[in-house]
Amino acid sequence: MVIEKEKIAAIDFGGLRIFDYTAGRKEKSSFAVINVPVNVSHQLSWSKRSDKYYYVLEGRIDFWINDEKHTLKKGDFCIIRKGEKFKYANPFSEDASVILFHTPSFVLEKEVFV
Repeated sequence: MVIEKEKIAAIDFGGLRIFDYTAGRKEKSSFAVINVPVNVSHQLSWSKRSDKYYYVLEGRIDFWINDEKHTLKKGDFCIIRKGEKFKYANPFSEDASVILFHTPSFVLEKEVFV
């Protein structure tokens, strides 16, 4: 299977630009690329279904996992286990991009947002 970026429409999620390559497909995992502009954040949330795997492609991101802050930069990786509370933000001077895998695949109804 090949999925071309030009055929993926960006989803605006509170200022985040999400390119969900596996939306609408019945895959075991899901894959997205997320652009995180300066001063944009992802609200506190957790998953009742999936582990989340984040890899920083560009820039820097502050992640809070279970209230512990980590600053990730290009090439860094983190795992957020099902049920762990997390949020992230880009307070830095340049946009950031991350890759996100959900395993099992992303289901909006199984995500909790505070």
